[in-house]
Amino acid sequence: MQVTEYMIRITDFNDPRLDIFVRLPEVQLLRYREPELGLFLAESPKVIERALDAGYEAVSFLIEETALHETERELIARCPDVPVYVAPAAVLSQMRGFQMTRGMLCAMNRRALPSVEAVCEGAKRVAVLEDVVNPTNVGAIMRSAAALGMDAVLCTSGCSDPLYRRAVRVSMGTVFQIPWTIMDAHGMQTLKKLGFCTVAMALRDDSVSLDDPELAKKERLAVVLGTEGDGLAQETIHACDVTVRIPMTHGVDSLNVAAASAIAFWQLGRH
Repeated sequence: MQVTEYMIRITDFNDPRLDIFVRLPEVQLLRYREPELGLFLAESPKVIERALDAGYEAVSFLIEETALHETERELIARCPDVPVYVAPAAVLSQMRGFQMTRGMLCAMNRRALPSVEAVCEGAKRVAVLEDVVNPTNVGAIMRSAAALGMDAVLCTSGCSDPLYRRAVRVSMGTVFQIPWTIMDAHGMQTLKKLGFCTVAMALRDDSVSLDDPELAKKERLAVVLGTEGDGLAQETIHACDVTVRIPMTHGVDSLNVAAASAIAFWQLGRH
């Protein structure tokens, strides 16, 4: 398989062609082409494959020279005319988190985000993330949502970007498999107009149990999860139709938002 035409060998970690991969922070990648859409990084062959399958466009590849196997060559061959930077492990090992890349990184173009209405078209179960700021949690929630019956994910503007490198990595590329978007301040009202019953995950005396059979009967459900530690804003809870809590034992009163999301999606996503 001929892919050598666009391969460029890199021997110096300070080579500016590596800046996108090793030196630019997430915010700079996001704003790389302002006012046009920016870039994000996908790492490992499996994640890159899922991004390409979802229609994202590669800008350039970075690969460790001994990692150029059949799978990697097939991915590169899907992107003719895209530069492929090849470097020895001694160079790339200076990169933070190099082991996580499985020897391969890809810079990719961002795409314009769809509207809430477009993401929710035909959806029966959606997850809503309010100001979940930890990218690890966002990635884990995306993975659970894709696996456990959610049809889409909506994030408030205060959430960590689902295309941040750590979020993409933790999601194992499922961020490219489940529809998602960022909703504005009117997002909750939009969901209600679309016929969703909004379910706040919160610790309140008037909360119903997650396994309440009435919830399963709802044609369209939006499961609303809050930020780490503080949980949902009080105004969000008041705006939701139902408040739900997960039954727990041994005096435990709460779970990490990613763990709570997986339980909620499993119970409520079976429609």
